[in-house]
Amino acid sequence: MRVNYSDLHKTIAALTEGEDDEVALMATVACEVHHSDDRFDWTGFYRVTAPELLKIGPYQGGHGCLVIPFSRGVCGAAARTGEAQLVADVNAFPGHIACASSTQSELVLPVYNSDRRLIGVFDIDSDQADIFTQDDVANLQALLRIVFEK
Repeated sequence: MRVNYSDLHKTIAALTEGEDDEVALMATVACEVHHSDDRFDWTGFYRVTAPELLKIGPYQGGHGCLVIPFSRGVCGAAARTGEAQLVADVNAFPGHIACASSTQSELVLPVYNSDRRLIGVFDIDSDQADIFTQDDVANLQALLRIVFEK
């Protein structure tokens, strides 16, 4: 099953309307996105909890890494650069942190609040190589803006 982004945006907008707690929003987004597409093997957030440091937030799937410094891995790169990381083959990514050996490709997007302050990253892993597209990037970035930058 492939995600229908139009339906996903409507569902998440309805579920999060009026909510401003970041963790509650993260939990809802992680759940809905994870169950919207068979490609998504692990879906979740890493929250900025200290300077240059991410800690695990709400997620769906197997265990995740508990702590990721901005200096390491795909999540760290997204936090450090403020840019989406679309990685077709995690084994070819310098400094990749293997939280799960099944991960083959990864998409990580920075998450900002209404003040444009980085609050975390949204990480989606797949057990399939080269599975994410620019369409995924654009639609998920739009979704994150709607939910967290209001």
